Amino acid sequence: MNKAELIKAVASSAGISNADASRAVDGVFDTITDTLRSGSDVRLAGFGSFSVAHRKATSGRNPRTGEAISIPASRQPKFKAGKSLKDAVNS
Repeated sequence: MNKAELIKAVASSAGISNADASRAVDGVFDTITDTLRSGSDVRLAGFGSFSVAHRKATSGRNPRTGEAISIPASRQPKFKAGKSLKDAVNS
């Protein structure tokens, strides 16, 4: 399912227009993004939680040349599925 299909499904499920569903979906994504950017977690009971994982700076090698390169530290978004979501997928 892509974003356009998600918007259509939300519009159909909620009985609203595609434009309203698009604004709602964009609003949810923007809110999750802004919350993670600020360093906080987003927990949706029964669905799962979004958090930020911190990766340390490391060194690596360029596979073509074998040259040593440094990989900077970064923050990565992470999602952990909740029990209800896991149960729904596995039933």
